[in-house]
Amino acid sequence: MKKVSFAEFGGPEVLRLIDAEEPHAGPGQVRIAVRAAGVNPVDWRIREGQILGAHPIELPSGVGLDASGVVDEVGEDVEGVAVGDHVFGEGASTYAEFAVLSAWARMPEGLTFEEAAGYPSVVETALRLIREIGLHAGQTLLVSGASGGVGSAVLQVARERGITVIGTAGAANQDYLRGLGALATTYGEGWVERVRRLGRVDGALDLAGSGVIRELVELTGDLRKVISIADLDAPELGVRFSGVAGSVPDALAEAADLISRGRLHIPVEKSYALAEAAAAHADSRAGHTRGRRVVIV
Repeated sequence: MKKVSFAEFGGPEVLRLIDAEEPHAGPGQVRIAVRAAGVNPVDWRIREGQILGAHPIELPSGVGLDASGVVDEVGEDVEGVAVGDHVFGEGASTYAEFAVLSAWARMPEGLTFEEAAGYPSVVETALRLIREIGLHAGQTLLVSGASGGVGSAVLQVARERGITVIGTAGAANQDYLRGLGALATTYGEGWVERVRRLGRVDGALDLAGSGVIRELVELTGDLRKVISIADLDAPELGVRFSGVAGSVPDALAEAADLISRGRLHIPVEKSYALAEAAAAHADSRAGHTRGRRVVIV
């Protein structure tokens, strides 16, 4: 089978499309014929060697955590899923023609494989952050870097729970944020004052890692009400870094429910072929994403 792999840490150029042996489903797992794989910042952070504690790997390594596809092997002790089912979920080395998933859910009706691949890690992260920040209906959450996949999910889940969201993003994504129900403003010079004019901030999330931790603390007035998933130096400033996933099966089940009820939709901004994985990583790292990027298999 074809698979994207890297044998050394480095930039996008270390990625190679290689011929590899097919993986097989072990106990508690399913294997899918991959139709699409989600492109997440964690993918290129791992490739660069940034966060090996949470995702220890051995080189050479495959790439990717999220995927959608058709089940073609069911491991021991797995119930409720059969060969031929269409699923989306999280596993390992998903930029490949076949991948093993350790957590999955049936794809909601009407969702394409391309769309489904963009949800698993994104929705788990969004649900975890909203749980950890501890806000309730009537309070206001500030999201720095709100137009990407996680931000798009946070905005919609928060709205579903009655939480007001202020989102920062580039000028081109202001209407996109408003369409998701957020109070939107641009980052850049004067952004703190622009946020203040939009209202009180009860909690804040740093999704972009753009060096704004101190400002987020200033706006909330409380170190405990700021969480980052993108700035590895956050703990040095007294702010939580959230990098360890919670229950992925529970997150997938909630995602499927929200999607089915029309309460969650994350658009696919751009799709790439397997051979274009390096370009997908370069674009993801550059930021300014609106929604999701996926690799089509």
